Amino acid sequence: MPRRAFILVEIKPKGLGPLYVQAARRVGLHPIVLSADPAQYDNLAAESAEVIRVDTDDLDALIGECSRLRAAYDIAGITAAGDAFYATVGKLCRYFNLPGPNPESVERCCDKFTQRKLLAKAGIPIPAYRLAADATEVKDSAAEIGLPVIVKPAVGTGCRGVRLCRSFDELAEHTNYLLGGHHIWRSAPRILVEEFAQGPHHWADIMGDQIIGIGTVDSGPLPHFVGRECTLPALLTDDKHQRIAGVSLSCLRALGLGWGPTGIEFRWTKGGPVVIEVNPRLHGIPVPQLTQLAYGIDLVTEHIKLVIGEECDLHRRHSQAAAARFLVPDRDGTLDWIGDSWAAALPGVAEVEFYVKPKTQIVRKGHCGDTIGHVIAASPTAARTEAILQRAIDLIDWSVT
Repeated sequence: MPRRAFILVEIKPKGLGPLYVQAARRVGLHPIVLSADPAQYDNLAAESAEVIRVDTDDLDALIGECSRLRAAYDIAGITAAGDAFYATVGKLCRYFNLPGPNPESVERCCDKFTQRKLLAKAGIPIPAYRLAADATEVKDSAAEIGLPVIVKPAVGTGCRGVRLCRSFDELAEHTNYLLGGHHIWRSAPRILVEEFAQGPHHWADIMGDQIIGIGTVDSGPLPHFVGRECTLPALLTDDKHQRIAGVSLSCLRALGLGWGPTGIEFRWTKGGPVVIEVNPRLHGIPVPQLTQLAYGIDLVTEHIKLVIGEECDLHRRHSQAAAARFLVPDRDGTLDWIGDSWAAALPGVAEVEFYVKPKTQIVRKGHCGDTIGHVIAASPTAARTEAILQRAIDLIDWSVT
């Protein structure tokens, strides 16, 4: 019998990537990563993952490489861990007759402007929005909607290029940043200008059409939206929970989703839940860890089960309050040192991870890449979990000069 292989297309070398590799090995699969730059996956060597160079922007090249691998392996499934290659994965799965997402639905969803149009057509509450291609259109759109506005690329993840603009001077500055060569565009620049929906920020994780959990995220400081803390479950009334759940399922229908994972972000405004973004994938770190701590559900493993054609198990095994705090430097410079002084040994602390090493250059850009680590904790109550997190954070120290 040939060895069962699990193909991963350009998973992130940090974050969710190692979780997928580890989970694949736990269920008896041999993980193979296809990448245009195998050198970035050196950290996966310890996980016994095979990394193969291929032009991942070329669908025919990917089909050719997977066809070659089929001569030596039984390919059990193909997936990716992020937006950029998820539609490609859907096309590969369709070609090889494997379970996978609908590539057309994924492509529509990953274009934030197209996503907005489909949600609006279905009557789902979203912020007012306009699409702009140049500085004049950005300014006119902001004037129509009314300041303050959120300005962001129509395609992108991790809050890259996303900023709150409270004046026309800030608007001009950020537009120049996006169009002046600072932001990396994978296609022709298209800018989304939208109303600033104000209120608590929540997220929902869904597998298929089943809502796994609804959490809360705190971010900032404005004008950027760098995540500071994630909490699961969100402290919601039954009515709020039901309204968010109802809107979530409406999003799936409007966008043609419903296979595999979906992550949805909301703001709870004076008028109720407003959809900020629908992602046809799992939310990134630390949401999978929080879900396992809070409910005993391993989202990555359950996603892999779906990908290889097995039935996933989404029932809750327990109920705890889980939370994560991100470490975010307050200045640019050189990281002199970073250490946890026994924070990881505190009862209730599940994980302490640093993303950078001493002597790393810190250059803040106002997106998720600004974080340099996280702490995750869980306990029976939200108050106790928050106290554990604070104790752990107090034991962590770093210096940037």
